[in-house]
Amino acid sequence: MELKDIDLDDNMVRAMARQAEAERNRRAKVINALGEQQAAQTLVEAANALSQNASAMQLRYLETLADIAHDKSQLIIFPLPLDLIAPLLRRGATPGQG
Repeated sequence: MELKDIDLDDNMVRAMARQAEAERNRRAKVINALGEQQAAQTLVEAANALSQNASAMQLRYLETLADIAHDKSQLIIFPLPLDLIAPLLRRGATPGQG
């Protein structure tokens, strides 16, 4: 038996279209969630790699500073670790030096 030219009620056509759209939306959400999960995992792996290598962390810090330098802001504040600036602060606090 072969079916040809089936006329469906407009309500049925709209219901089928809504169902198809809902399925497309569901798939898109799943794909987005998987992408976010993979991105988060990649960030965790990168953070672990950087935390195990001080030189890599310093290099990433310098790369970030270079990225900031491309900004056209008039004021850029460079956060520095205290162990880098402590000797400078001690030297400035001693009278007669500087």
